[in-house]
Amino acid sequence: MIAGVLADAVLVLHALFIVWVVFGGFAVWRRPRLAWLHLPALAWGLWIEISGGVCPLTPLEVSLRRAAGGQGYTGGFIDHYLGGLIYPAGLTHGAQLVAAGVLALINAIPYGLLITRALRTRLTH
Repeated sequence: MIAGVLADAVLVLHALFIVWVVFGGFAVWRRPRLAWLHLPALAWGLWIEISGGVCPLTPLEVSLRRAAGGQGYTGGFIDHYLGGLIYPAGLTHGAQLVAAGVLALINAIPYGLLITRALRTRLTH
């Protein structure tokens, strides 16, 4: 019972982390001090995407599911829960690099706006 609840908590934490990695730059644009939290998360997300690695939260969730008497899964979190949507069958490493580029671009927009705003403020004061 407890292992199942913990597995669900890890699932929610993992999903929230992914949302933070993808869209956290927009929160940073509003509150620049959040960059200290977002930039390491973004770097981790990009590294996992580029390297094809597995986030440590994935095996933790799988272990907890198995401890709760359920069945774990193979592969990564995104592949299991969002597989066909984000990672279609036959995904190549080149496509993962494109996904990493899209992730970087999504975050470059708010960071670019933040830098522009900071420069503009500095020049007017």
